[in-house]
Amino acid sequence: QVQLVESGGGSVQAGGSLRLSCVASGFTATGYCMAWFRQAPGKGREGVAYISSDGTTRYGGFPRGRFTISQDNAKNTIYLQMNGLNTEDTATYYCALELVPAARYCRGNYERSTDYKHWGQGARVTVSS
Repeated sequence: QVQLVESGGGSVQAGGSLRLSCVASGFTATGYCMAWFRQAPGKGREGVAYISSDGTTRYGGFPRGRFTISQDNAKNTIYLQMNGLNTEDTATYYCALELVPAARYCRGNYERSTDYKHWGQGARVTVSS
């Protein structure tokens, strides 16, 4: 059974940084698409960053170079490094995973929350001014 566990959320002042981690377990397939989404109070879930099993990365429209997604295959972990945080980044951040036959299936696809079956419990990020 696939399990995703996030950590690293917390409170930070505007301009600060946080790094979120997501440990994945419970699968042996080598092809996957993974992503970070976020959901602010009263808003829908939006894509932040995406990474596929071959290390290819993509980003949603808003981070504009402030966020970086990466992975450590040896630890079955993806990360989201967030710099220059502002109050609009306050949200619960979720990691998501979808197993695919090969990494190329991720390209141009798997950008919507509805594309993902497996989700972590969420990590709360609060940015104060």
